Amino acid sequence: MTDYPIQMDVKPQVQAFFDKATNTISYIVKDPGSDACAIVDSVMDIDYAAGRITYDHADELIRQIRDQGLRLEWIIETHVHADHLSAAPYIQQQLGGQIGIGSKILVVQDTFGKIFNEGTEFQRDGSQFDRLFEDGDTYMIGRMQAFAMYTPGHTPACMVHVMGDAAFVGDTLFMPDGGSARADFPGGDAGVLYDSIQKVLALPDRMRLFMCHDYGPNGRDIQWETTVGDEKAHNIHVGGGRTKEEFVKFRTERDATLAMPKLIIPSLQVNMRAGEVPTDKDGRPMLKVPLNGL
Repeated sequence: MTDYPIQMDVKPQVQAFFDKATNTISYIVKDPGSDACAIVDSVMDIDYAAGRITYDHADELIRQIRDQGLRLEWIIETHVHADHLSAAPYIQQQLGGQIGIGSKILVVQDTFGKIFNEGTEFQRDGSQFDRLFEDGDTYMIGRMQAFAMYTPGHTPACMVHVMGDAAFVGDTLFMPDGGSARADFPGGDAGVLYDSIQKVLALPDRMRLFMCHDYGPNGRDIQWETTVGDEKAHNIHVGGGRTKEEFVKFRTERDATLAMPKLIIPSLQVNMRAGEVPTDKDGRPMLKVPLNGL
C-alpha cells in the first residue's frame, strides 16, 4: 500500500443517499478544507416497463449541493453499473464538474458494443468521459487529494476511489454480512476479484469504506458504511482468512444460481456512454434488447 498516497488525517464529510428502487447508495463527498465536493455513483430513475426516465434521485443530490453552497468538481463512476442508470450528464449540465471512470471502460465498451450491435458511430475510446483513471492516479477535490485504485473482477473497469480516510468501493465489497459482488458478467473473474479485495483490505484498518449497494440481509436496516478492519474480521465471503481457492469455488457456485439484474439491459447501454441515453437514426432516445446475448 505504500505506492498509494493515503492520507488518514484528511476526513471528508460524506452524505449518503439511498435509492430504494435499485438498492444503490450515492454519495456527496465534501473536501473538509473548502466548499468543493464530488458525487460518487449517481442514479437516474427509470420505469423500464413504461420506457420513462425521470430524475428525482439526481435532483435531490443537486438540491443538497446548492442548498449547502457547495461546488461540484467531480462526478465519479466506480464502474459501469449493471443494476442502475447513471445520472452523470444530467448532473453535469446543472452543476458542472468532470465525469471520471477507470480507463478499462474501453474494454467494457468493446465487449458490450458488440453485444448491443452498436454501429461505428458509438465511440469505443472512452471519449464520453472527461477523465479516464489509471491505477494510482490522483486528482484534487478542492484542497483534498483523492486517488483511484484499480480493483477488477466484478467488471474489468472497477476502481475504488479513496478520498482522505474514506474509500468508495463500488461493488467490489458489500457490508460484512453481505459479502462480495458477483463475478460472472462478461469480463468478470472470481480469482481477480479476490485479489482486488485483498488490495482493499490492505488499506489501513481505520479506513472508512462506503458501499454502492446494500440489500439488508436477514431483514436488517439498510447500511452503507463500515471499515477495513471490520471487513477483514467479519466479511462472510472473504473475512477471517478465507483462501483464494475457497473464495473462487464459493463465488463461482453462487454466481451460477443468480438471475440477471432487472435493469442490466438499459443500464449497460446508458452507463457505457457516461450516462447518455442512446438514440436512433432520427435522434430519438431508444434502447435495444439483445436476445440470448447476455
